[in-house]
Amino acid sequence: MIGVISDTHGLLRPEALKALRGASHILHAGDVGDITILDALKQIAPLTAIRGNIDTEGPTAQLPATEAIQLEGKLIYMLHSIADLDIKPEAAGISVVIYGHSHKPSTDIHKGILYLNPGSAGPRRFRLPITVAHLYLDGTPRAQIIPLAMEA
Repeated sequence: MIGVISDTHGLLRPEALKALRGASHILHAGDVGDITILDALKQIAPLTAIRGNIDTEGPTAQLPATEAIQLEGKLIYMLHSIADLDIKPEAAGISVVIYGHSHKPSTDIHKGILYLNPGSAGPRRFRLPITVAHLYLDGTPRAQIIPLAMEA
């Protein structure tokens, strides 16, 4: 299982750490907000992280805007906002596109590619859920959204 998290905005909930335990790798899709979040995630599993629109100063600003990583034989492309997708994943051999930004968890398949937004694991925004995701790459890529908290 690969753990996927996004939009922590400086808040790493204990529930998120618990939900990501056992991951073989963790992917953070931006809006980290505090570099110590990445340090904590690295204690669980190898980590790949990108910056989001709030990561404009300090160490998180040094993260790449996009990342392509191969895990378990599948090519994964990460970016913070799906609106910024400027490649054709199907032409590039990408199996999974991971993004964040909207705080809305989503799993969609388009042209055989899994598009995964794990939602926001940080402070609640509006009435949106607080979530992370588990990504499974054995066979056809699939994901499960994991709810974290019911209150604030």
